[in-house]
Amino acid sequence: MTAVLCRHFGLQHIEIAEDIASDTFLKASEHWAINGIPENPTAWLYTVAKNKTKDYFKNLSVFETKIKSQIEINKIQKEHNFEYNSQIIADSQLAMIFAVCNPANSNESQICLALQILCGFSVEEIANAFLTKTETIKKRLQRARTHLRNDNFQITSLSETEIESRLETVLKTLYLLFNEGYFSKTSNKQIRTELCSEATRLTLLLTENLLTNTAQVNALLALMCFQSSRLQARTNVNGEAILFEEQDKSLWDQSLIQRGNFYLVNATNGNEVSKYHLEAAIAYWHTTSTDNGKWQHILHLYNQLILIEYSPITALNRTFAFAKVYGNEKAILEAEKLCLTENNHYHALLGYLYTDTNIDKSIAHYEQAITLTKSRIEKQTLQKEIELLKGNKS
Repeated sequence: MTAVLCRHFGLQHIEIAEDIASDTFLKASEHWAINGIPENPTAWLYTVAKNKTKDYFKNLSVFETKIKSQIEINKIQKEHNFEYNSQIIADSQLAMIFAVCNPANSNESQICLALQILCGFSVEEIANAFLTKTETIKKRLQRARTHLRNDNFQITSLSETEIESRLETVLKTLYLLFNEGYFSKTSNKQIRTELCSEATRLTLLLTENLLTNTAQVNALLALMCFQSSRLQARTNVNGEAILFEEQDKSLWDQSLIQRGNFYLVNATNGNEVSKYHLEAAIAYWHTTSTDNGKWQHILHLYNQLILIEYSPITALNRTFAFAKVYGNEKAILEAEKLCLTENNHYHALLGYLYTDTNIDKSIAHYEQAITLTKSRIEKQTLQKEIELLKGNKS
């Protein structure tokens, strides 16, 4: 809705569009609670938004002094300018994705702004995604919004040059959004399905436009499909996490796995190999039910991924795959070389690797992981592993 409204009075007034969108949903929550959900909720929402927009420009005195010279009243008053069919909404959202990823901002600021405007992230959620302070994120957002207001980017159209300069940041934003949904660092729920769905939907939009239907986009969408296929199996009825090896594979969504295969094939039509290609290939092997040497393939892919883009999580995941190929004892040596002593996943991995050889060390690492994680669900999962180890020890 914000994107569609910005088609009419420009990105320089995005805060107005956001306020109107918020007011529209507030009115819906009040009206629908009493009168029930209308037959066509989308039409109802956009009609209310259209009327609120007209009222804003009619009643606010600033319209006469500051805005009138920048927009045409006819655009606000004509009914056809407020169409809300699916194509206009999709085109507006696609343009908005690229609008907020403004090259005038740093990559970090672009992603912060996109996560807030497009995905509804709070400042705290963005700070956790970047592993930084909330005050730092507030400053980034303030600067980014200033540049966005001053940008001449047109929400109604996309040029090939604009797409090429912004696509990398767009993909990184959608990747971060999906990751927060897949393994939330900011919520009491480990999995936030709505964020995974939103990231997948926005990425799917990119594949439906000729200018953005690239190999990297298809690889990212394949990754999201493969990972989403296992969402239902990752938690039990009480919301507790289920480790990969203990998941009920019959709960894996085969239709999403097939979609992942489709987009992965589309992603390999050229010679490009990006981090999204490698992660999608790793996720593909995870969805195969037979062992059949898959861990050798996964380790090989992680070796390539680390060369393209190193991260602590990638290094730890590679070590897990290394353990599957060469055994836990050799993997412990690999893990300890990383020296990620302030990382909860590092201690959780060592806790797992020491399970069969040194229960005391295993428990100690799990306890350290508990002190370092903010996730309530993760704490519960780790505590459960400790209880099992203590039971075996006794």
